[in-house]
Amino acid sequence: MTEAFIFDHVRTPRGRGRSSGGLHGVPPVEMAAQVLRALRERSQLDPSRVEEVILGCVNPVGEQGADIARPAALLALGESVPGIQIDRYCSSSLDACNLAAAQVMAGQLHLAIAGGVESMSRIPIGSQGGAYALDPALVYGLYFNPVGLAADLVATRSGFTRSDVDNYALESQRRAARAWDEGRFSRSVITVTDELGLPLLSRDEHIRVGIKLEDLSKLEPSFAQMGQLGGYTAVALQRYPDTFDINYMHTAGNSSGIVDGASGVLIGSREAGEALGLKPRARLRSYASVGSEPTIQLTGPAPASLKALERGGMSAKDIDLWELNEAFASVVLEYMRVMNVPHDRINVNGGAIAMGHPLGATGAMLLGTALDELERTGQGTALITACVGLGMGTATIIERL
Repeated sequence: MTEAFIFDHVRTPRGRGRSSGGLHGVPPVEMAAQVLRALRERSQLDPSRVEEVILGCVNPVGEQGADIARPAALLALGESVPGIQIDRYCSSSLDACNLAAAQVMAGQLHLAIAGGVESMSRIPIGSQGGAYALDPALVYGLYFNPVGLAADLVATRSGFTRSDVDNYALESQRRAARAWDEGRFSRSVITVTDELGLPLLSRDEHIRVGIKLEDLSKLEPSFAQMGQLGGYTAVALQRYPDTFDINYMHTAGNSSGIVDGASGVLIGSREAGEALGLKPRARLRSYASVGSEPTIQLTGPAPASLKALERGGMSAKDIDLWELNEAFASVVLEYMRVMNVPHDRINVNGGAIAMGHPLGATGAMLLGTALDELERTGQGTALITACVGLGMGTATIIERL
């Protein structure tokens, strides 16, 4: 089987997901196109050699709809390059990378760009609708629970406290600020420009520099009213009758931020790299996706990671660096507990709590962050994973070259 290599990756900064955010004025297709252009220019690619663009997008409606990967490819690479949009919620762009790698491994592609885009300031979360949340038959039969309540359910069942999740969030902020100050993202974050080529944003703007634990502790839980008045707590407790009640502890400060952003990863075969003069930076060792219980829904990363490790003929001790999307603080705390991962080896440059979570773009951002950190530190392997709504998880293992 052909090996799949990572030649390069870039991402936009994450702009606040509101009308005053630095990327609000950039249409999502243009945001994606700027990532594709950056990869083309950095590697001096002949666009005709790119055989596929695969982009994750979680709310593919309105100006993000109609297969956003194709118009982005048209703007950045030309008419010969096809594009496809995929959606597996928060792991969409990580799955895009896995799908591109799978086609390379199967010999069906030689060079592709995978990644994602999400403009949460222009297309609000949940805009796509969906039967799982709206069809009473499904809501009742599957014990539907909003993702924020699921995070509180994870925390409650594992015995985490408000202090635990706030302290984790504070460390994410500290690590992200340090990473920016030390230039750890400088190689891979592009400056997004307007239609005149003038710079709009070159740095993640969601980070709360200088925030203190007492600031976080003053924030009200975000999902208590939803759980109590909406009846979702009662539904979750029907599914988990051994849980007496849910402790509401996730807030805007210890949950992932709503932001805009785009990401891209250049993936291909050894032959493609040699023909184009591209030096591979890493190989994709293995990947896996799993289904998990959909009411608690955020516990998929651990079984997905174990499956990816098994497929790669590896164990947890073979992984030097871990990246898990910080959808909520309890997700990472639970993963560290189950997988026995020390805090100093996971999300070492902060995560989505500090920098934000542009849903369809985050997975590829995490993969790129992990690769840059492997190169910075001289370490060898990284496992990148994400929890996924409706009870799923995706994981990818890369090896630095």
